[in-house]
Amino acid sequence: MRYVFSDCVLDARRHVLLRDGASVALEPQVFDLLHLLARNPGRLVSRDEILAEVWNGRIVSESAISARIAAARKAVGDDGKAQRIIQTVTRRGLQMVAEVVEHSDDTGSAVGSEPIEEPRIRYTTLPTGHSLAYSVSGTGPPVILIGQTRSDIAAEWRLPFERHRFEALSRKNTLIRFDTIGAGQSDPRPDRSAINEQADDILHLADTLGLDQFALYSQSGGCSQAIYIAAQYPDRVTRLAMMGAYAEGRAVRDSADGKEAEPLQAMLQTARSRSDSTFFEAFLLAYQPEGPLDSVRAYARMMLDAASKDHDLRHRDVINHHSSLQFLPRITCPTLILHSRHDAVHPLSEARKLAAGIAGAEMVVLEGANHVPWQGNAAYDTYLETLTRFLATEAR
Repeated sequence: MRYVFSDCVLDARRHVLLRDGASVALEPQVFDLLHLLARNPGRLVSRDEILAEVWNGRIVSESAISARIAAARKAVGDDGKAQRIIQTVTRRGLQMVAEVVEHSDDTGSAVGSEPIEEPRIRYTTLPTGHSLAYSVSGTGPPVILIGQTRSDIAAEWRLPFERHRFEALSRKNTLIRFDTIGAGQSDPRPDRSAINEQADDILHLADTLGLDQFALYSQSGGCSQAIYIAAQYPDRVTRLAMMGAYAEGRAVRDSADGKEAEPLQAMLQTARSRSDSTFFEAFLLAYQPEGPLDSVRAYARMMLDAASKDHDLRHRDVINHHSSLQFLPRITCPTLILHSRHDAVHPLSEARKLAAGIAGAEMVVLEGANHVPWQGNAAYDTYLETLTRFLATEAR
């Protein structure tokens, strides 16, 4: 459904606000507030309704609520004095006073904005006896996404800024996502942490799905496994895309430069030792300094629930001490390397090592600091368009 009011279009399927035809960056909670008001034009929406929808019923401060209302007004070209679009009813709630016209997006198939049904969780049993959880969505050339080692594929889909990316990939590809052993919906035993072990698990998943060939899209720590598979099994990998990748782990390159090895490890150790999510949010901000902050908080909660402290530290130790340099010359498939110019976790120099070591690799530098661009970042649209266009190309 699309909601048209004033000079704005709120597209619920694409999770986008357009104003005068231009996309407006929104934090997820601001979008949810606008969506709630647009669905109920002319009706007083109570404070309790707002808390239930935007904050899932959690108790939040008045300042937090006021900040989201102010951000919503600013996004649609309104302000607290004029209140020509969003009106405050003192001590009662909010009201969308602008005229709202609803449009069912019948042209969604043509513009690529049709919703993708949440995929079901499936399982395959590894030769080791571990159960690996995975999901499949969309149609087209198959792509296996190798993401964070501490994720939950069910919970991740329910994060609007992540679902937007998954849906975009699913419109032109068959997207295959999975949870590593020890995390999310997979077997909770955290004992499959070596790069070659994780690569074997991914290949077993491909075999389960009957995929002789497939593309790989990897992010951050998952890039080591993707590089390993592309180098060891060049006949199976049709395309390789990487975001926030590195050639050498932090401990390897810091040791070579005479620096203190892996300060983020100490941050993670501290964050996972605390009972609340505040310190873990601070840890995640090292990766996503541009936020949006609501997305950081939501993603931190997902990650904390997805895996144990032991799992986190074991996997981080493995990727910190891993080097992919020896595998790079053996990669023959078309390769796309996406990297944020101001990424503080894995600097741009690491992406350049990858591009120099892989014959014919294409590197696209994104203007930003987030390790992975999220919806609401200035670089997000460029990132997503470049990635989907690259992966949608048929197998060699």
